Parts: sequence; structure tokens; C-alpha cells
Amino acid sequence: MSDIPGAWRRTAAGAGLLSADGVVAPTIFAEMSAAAARTGAINLGQGFPDEDGPAEVLDAAREAISRGANQYPPGRGIPDLLAAISEHQQRFYGLNVDPEREVIVTAGATEALTATLLALIDGPDDEVVVFEPYYDSYAAAVALAGARLRTVPLRAPGFQPDLGELAASVTDRTRIILVNDPHNPTGAVFAADVLAEVVRLATLHDAIIVTDEVYEHLAFHAPHTPIAALPGAAERTLTISSAGKTFNTTGWKIGWVHGPADLITAVLTVKQYLTYVNGSPFQPAIALGLRMPDSYFADAASALARKHEILGAGLQTAGFTVLPPQGGYFTVADATVLGGADAAAFCRALPERAGVVAIPLTAFVSAERRPEYDGLVRFAACKRVEVLEEAASRLAAFGA
Repeated sequence: MSDIPGAWRRTAAGAGLLSADGVVAPTIFAEMSAAAARTGAINLGQGFPDEDGPAEVLDAAREAISRGANQYPPGRGIPDLLAAISEHQQRFYGLNVDPEREVIVTAGATEALTATLLALIDGPDDEVVVFEPYYDSYAAAVALAGARLRTVPLRAPGFQPDLGELAASVTDRTRIILVNDPHNPTGAVFAADVLAEVVRLATLHDAIIVTDEVYEHLAFHAPHTPIAALPGAAERTLTISSAGKTFNTTGWKIGWVHGPADLITAVLTVKQYLTYVNGSPFQPAIALGLRMPDSYFADAASALARKHEILGAGLQTAGFTVLPPQGGYFTVADATVLGGADAAAFCRALPERAGVVAIPLTAFVSAERRPEYDGLVRFAACKRVEVLEEAASRLAAFGA
């Protein structure tokens, strides 16, 4: 069949991967990782660490395998991990979460997000409001669910939304407001008035708030504030997070979603027909991780902040204009003065020219808004210090 029908087409189109002649392009992440392998460049494109997480978490997974935790876990997740997630939300944020009725363990945050959108979107007239730039799976999942994507721009240098633009984007057609905080790819942490306005608008228009909080323990200047902890928010909020970024275990794909029991039931109804369950021996290991002392979480944030400083110094020496992140894995820099006004072309040339791989911020925006982000490039700081120092050295030499 030369013209294959199905939801894949709108999914690819939503992600910006479908050309006018129907050809599906690889993601920019696949393309740039291939360039890193081909050239020997340091890959600061994809957001995964290059060192393992805490030994006690890894040891707990090995122990679980040894004692036979290798078959299907319960559909909602093993009771101990459900309890640990509930304890974690109470310990850090004062949230009361019923582990038996208000939590589901998922195959990472991406499955949690996709299952949530598929469960709660009811038709093509539903709209999902996201902040732009956005993690690329959001647009793909919204398109797969058959809804409309509406975006609120985040502009350099601070990447905070204009509250008037936010209010204009949320209407009675809005089914979901999707908030990623700390934000990928910009590194922004949303101000208190932004979070309060999201809650106000969701209440006014009877929308559901869905949050992606995978970088919750990697905010650098103040403790993370989940929207669900704000007055009036918990009853309409589904909070999503995962273990990968907190414990350097991105390949384990252990995530979760929690919220009101009726919303969780709706999500579970869909989720059970996606992966069903996953990661049986990893679940007790993450339960242990979530109960680690406060010092672990504080040290993880401090260590990553230091890595951003190393990377940022190298970028500045090379001539980039650095936009320091407030949280998360990524530093955004403006490459315009280095000939990077077309960030996509610049990033495609960078592996050969500098021996470093990065991702253009235009990979995270809709086609009509790409001109606003043309000179901006995203670099991942979640690598070993010696790798970042070598990347900084290469970039400095490139800019000399």
C-alpha cells in the first residue's frame, strides 16, 4: 500500500515529521545522535545522563530480580511504590494522595501523558493548551487523540508566558491545560502568578490541568511548587512525574500519574491497553529511591547546577549568548552572532565544525512560530563533568 491510512499520519504531522509528499522524517534527536556517532562529536543533544544513579537504587533492582520480581506487577503498580509516591508527595509538597485509588505507575512520563490525553480528549473540538516551545511528544499525542493544539509562546530571555496571551488561549473549548515545570526545552521555572493564572483559567473554563513535573527535583533556585498544591487545583489536576531524571535511570521507564480517583480511573482504563504494566524489578528500587534522605535530592540539584555553569562558561567563551536555566537538563543559547541565525542548519554543521552536537529550539515549536526561535540552540548539561569540560573546550576553540 502506497498510501496507508490511519492515525499515524496525523501523529506524524502533529510532531512536524510529515512532509507535503507524505514522507515521514526521522526526529531531530535521531538525526543528531547519528551525526554524533558518525563524527565522534560529543552528544549534548539528547537529554539522558552518561553516569549511573545511586548505588543503593541499582542494588535494589538487582535484588528484586534475584528474588523473582520478574513477572507482571499489579496493574496500578506494586503497592510499595504506590505508597512511596504518596509519601513523597506528602513529604515534599504536603499533598495527601491515596495510594490505592489516586496513583498509577506508568511506562515513564511519556506513557502517562499519552494515556491521559487519549483518556480525556473526547473529540476534534477539544483543545489542549501548551506552552511553546514544547516537548515534542505533546503535539504528537494531542494529534493522535484527535484534538486541537493551542500554544502560548515563551519568549527569550526569561521564557515566562504573557498572562494576557495565556488567558486568550484558554476558552470553553479547552479540555486540558498542559504545564511542564521546570520546562523542557527552555529551562524556565514558571513564576507563582503564572501557576495561579493556570488554576484560575482552568476553574473558569472547567478544564483539567495536566502537569509534567519530571524535573521537579532539579530546580536550582527555589523548591519546586506543584500546581496540585495550589488552592482549588487538586480537584482538577493530574500530576505526572518519573524516576528517570531524579535517579539517572531514564532507561527504566518508571513514571506515575496521580490525581482525583475518578480521573485516575479514566486514565487507567486507557493505560491498561497500552503497556499494561512494566518494569517489575525496577519498581521496588524506585520506591527505595523516593525514600532517600533530603540530602540526596538537594545534592542532585546542586550537582546539575554546577554542570550548567561549566557548560555555560564554555558557551560564553565561544561567543554564544547564554540564557541560564532555572531548572532541568538543558541550557539554551543564542547562536546568532556565530552565524547561527538558522539554528537547524547551524546544529547540522556543528558536529563537523566543533565536535559537539546540540538541538535547534525550532524542533520544539510549531511551523508558524519557528522564525521567533531561529537562532536558539539547546545543549544538554546532564553529562559527566569531564565530558562537559571537553565540550566547553571544543566550543571555545570553535568560537576563537
